This record gives sequence, C-alpha cells and structure tokens, in this order.
Amino acid sequence: MAAQTVTPPELNLETEKTPEQTLVRCNGRITSTTSSSLQTAVRSLIPEGKPIVLDLTNVSYMDSSGLGALVSVYVSGKRQKCQIRLVNIGPRLQQLFRLTKLASVFEGHDEYLGLTPD
Repeated sequence: MAAQTVTPPELNLETEKTPEQTLVRCNGRITSTTSSSLQTAVRSLIPEGKPIVLDLTNVSYMDSSGLGALVSVYVSGKRQKCQIRLVNIGPRLQQLFRLTKLASVFEGHDEYLGLTPD
C-alpha cells in the first residue's frame, strides 16, 4: 500500500482576543481557494466592535482574490464602524499593495497597512 501525503490547509487563521482588539494571525496563502474562509472568519468578529488586526507575517502568497477579500472585509468593517488594520506585511506583499494602490482603499493611511514611509 502506498503512503498517502496529507497537505496542510492553504490558510490557517489563529484568533486571539484581548479587551482592546482581536488579532487574527494569517498563516499560508490567501487565494481564490482560501479567501472566503478569511472573509467569513473576519466578518464574524466585526459585530464585537473591537478593532481587528490582521497579522500577515506568515502569508507567503496572495492573489487578486486575496486582495479582494481584504478590501471586502475592510468595507464591511467600516460600514459597521469597526476598524480593520493589516500589520507585518512582508516585502513581496508590500510591493503588491503598492502596485495595486490598495493603501488608498485603507483611507489613504499607510499605518492601516503597517507600512513605514520610504
């Protein structure tokens, strides 16, 4: 009998709640396959009203669906007066955010993306 390889899920989300905010650590790839799970998880936290911080330290790849998911949850949060921030964005994702001008969606403030001025 041949050994079967089990691949880990493409995206793992770990949530840590504090009195001040909810931290969501994203590990893996945010793609068309995984973006709906990210949206579902984050949208379920919005009614709590605490700021939501998405830690992208361990996001190895993001496609256009991933970008769309981030914009979508940001807009959902804004409608319900819940701040959503992105932090710890690696160089490859920073370049992607700059190329797509995604920072402008986040109210034109680089601090929403955890970026520092060049």
